[in-house]
Amino acid sequence: MATVEQKLTEYIADAHAMEKSVLQMLDSMISTTRDPEVRAELEHHRQETEQHEQRLRGRLEDMQEGPSAMKQAGAMAAAMGKALVDRVRSDKPSRNARDGYATEHMEIASYELLERVATRAGDTRTAEIARLNRQDEEEMARKIAAHWDRFAELSLAEEGVRT
Repeated sequence: MATVEQKLTEYIADAHAMEKSVLQMLDSMISTTRDPEVRAELEHHRQETEQHEQRLRGRLEDMQEGPSAMKQAGAMAAAMGKALVDRVRSDKPSRNARDGYATEHMEIASYELLERVATRAGDTRTAEIARLNRQDEEEMARKIAAHWDRFAELSLAEEGVRT
């Protein structure tokens, strides 16, 4: 039977793999975004995501653990698939927003669980990292939600649809 500390390490490794995948997803979104304001928000969130990945990697190193190659490979394969689809699909602004919004909520949920497992394991540092990272994800989800009309407008304009 696993200990709470072992489960905590798994949760950290999962979150780390998730952030590595999100970095690739953000790179794809940035490269396909024409709107300067949206692109700037994505670039800012990419910097935050780099910090999230570094914090989690640091925790794994502190625990004498390395990132999970298997988990990272799976997450990276999914991100690469999305990047390929992003290149050819239409309605990029609204679909990127939809995918980003869903991803932010997946990250929020992951950090909610990580914080709770860390608390049960008595790991206040990991719990704090989960809170910090989650706050950035919640803020990005709010930013996306505040601009649904803009994303729809951008997508329609990109497709030459007049309203």
